[in-house]
Amino acid sequence: MDFRTERRLYEAAHKVGNALVRFFLLFAGLVAGGRIGQNSQVARLQRRIQEQEDAISTSVAIQARAAAAFRNAHDELRQTEERMAIIEQNLRLYEQDLHGVRGATSSVEDSHRRAEAERQRIEELSNEAEVRALVANEQRARAKADAQGAKLEREDAVRSRLDAESIARDARVQQEEAENNLREGIRPVIWPTLAELQATKERLGYKDGLFHFAIAGIAGSGKSSLANALRGLRNGDDGAAATGVVETTDTIARYPDPDPKRPFVWYDVPGAGTLSVPDWQYFTDQGLYIFDCVIVLFDTRLTATDIAILRNCARFDIPTYIVRSKALQHIRNLAVDMPDDEDDDGESDEEDGTGPLALGRARELYIQETRASVAQNMEAADLSEKRVYLVDKDTLVSVVKNRPVKDALDEAKLLQDLLAEVHRRQVSEA
Repeated sequence: MDFRTERRLYEAAHKVGNALVRFFLLFAGLVAGGRIGQNSQVARLQRRIQEQEDAISTSVAIQARAAAAFRNAHDELRQTEERMAIIEQNLRLYEQDLHGVRGATSSVEDSHRRAEAERQRIEELSNEAEVRALVANEQRARAKADAQGAKLEREDAVRSRLDAESIARDARVQQEEAENNLREGIRPVIWPTLAELQATKERLGYKDGLFHFAIAGIAGSGKSSLANALRGLRNGDDGAAATGVVETTDTIARYPDPDPKRPFVWYDVPGAGTLSVPDWQYFTDQGLYIFDCVIVLFDTRLTATDIAILRNCARFDIPTYIVRSKALQHIRNLAVDMPDDEDDDGESDEEDGTGPLALGRARELYIQETRASVAQNMEAADLSEKRVYLVDKDTLVSVVKNRPVKDALDEAKLLQDLLAEVHRRQVSEA
């Protein structure tokens, strides 16, 4: 139903309503004029008429609002139809554009297909070129490798020749050096193997946790007496090492320290003068390389054997102490042989060298000469300077037993330094 039809229906309904109103008004007038009898009935009829009028007015108002809403809806519909027309027009334009785009797309696709075909052709040509280039590179690489190999072979040959010449030259130098050393009394260094090191430790009773002192030197230097004194024993005491004018043993003797507070072991090493081995071989044959400390003992002067021991100890990084024995005996001999001093009072004890003045001069001379001699020998052997300890065995026994002594020389200092050496080793191994 369109807007015009609805409009006509609305107007017809309005006319019918007006006619009904007029009818009821006429009817009411008849009643009021007395044509209808009773007043109560007239009143009811008037109320009904009024209600009908109110209902008609309400209906008319509703119809008016509906008509207004309809008009608004009709306007919106018209606007919508106008917008739809615009959209349809745009759609037609879009379809036209799309048709053009499709045509352009088809052209682009054709161009793309042609470009793809060209790309594939170029790729095939490129692959073929790469294969040819790869073959050429492989051939060049093989040629380069062959050339490099030939160059390396030439270099190896040259290097081998140079190495051979260097080895021969070094051998000649070493031979000349060895011959030189032999002429100058310098002997070769012999390094023990691990097996030899272990075998020597087992042979000499080396025990972990103990400190092992070796007393080495030529025969007759007083090694056994020093081993006894360092243990607080005099020669002849129970447990003391045997002593004598000549060397009493040709094997190393092992003496544990009797003091349980001192975990030391003292070794009396036979003198080189009693063995049929060269002095430079003495160090290795006696196994001196296993000891924690080596005391080099001499009587009158350092010998080649003593120097060899000191040099090898330095190579093996073994601490060494140089000790001169029989100090009081040497001082007395010096005192007897010294010329008289004009200032002496002529007493008999000074004349025979036993007086305190003579002994004092002899003591000073003994100290000076010994230290100067040792320093000279160490310098001549190209060894670092070391202190020399002058000791007497009986005085050393008293020092070890912590007894008062007189006329002491270096006995207390020697014992102190040996104990300090033990402490250093313990600290380094802790």
